[in-house]
Amino acid sequence: MSAEMDALVAAATDKLEALEAALYGLGQVRGRFTTEDGQVSVEVDSNGALVGLRLAESITSRTPAEVSQAIIWACTQAAQDAGAQRSEVVSNLNSTFTGAEPGTVGGRAE
Repeated sequence: MSAEMDALVAAATDKLEALEAALYGLGQVRGRFTTEDGQVSVEVDSNGALVGLRLAESITSRTPAEVSQAIIWACTQAAQDAGAQRSEVVSNLNSTFTGAEPGTVGGRAE
C-alpha cells in the first residue's frame, strides 16, 4: 500500500476506535444523587432512566406528596449529572473527529 493509503486506513481505524470508546463510555455513565437529608438516593443511566432507588426508613415520617417530590427532585439532579457525563464523552469523541481540544466548539471554549 502507498503511504497515502496507509494514512487513510490509520485515520479510519483511529476514528473507529474513538467511536467504540465513546459507545463504551456512554454505557458506563451513571448519574447519582442523594438528598441533603440522606432520605432519598437515586441512580440513573445515560438516558436518564432510573436504575436505582434507595429510601431511608426515616422517610416514612413524610407525606406521600413530600416523598414523591423528593424522589422527583433527586431523579432530576441525577439526570443532570448523567447528562454532564454524557456530554464529556461526546466532547471527547468530537475532538477526535475535529482535532479540537475537548470542551471547545469551533476553536472556542464551550
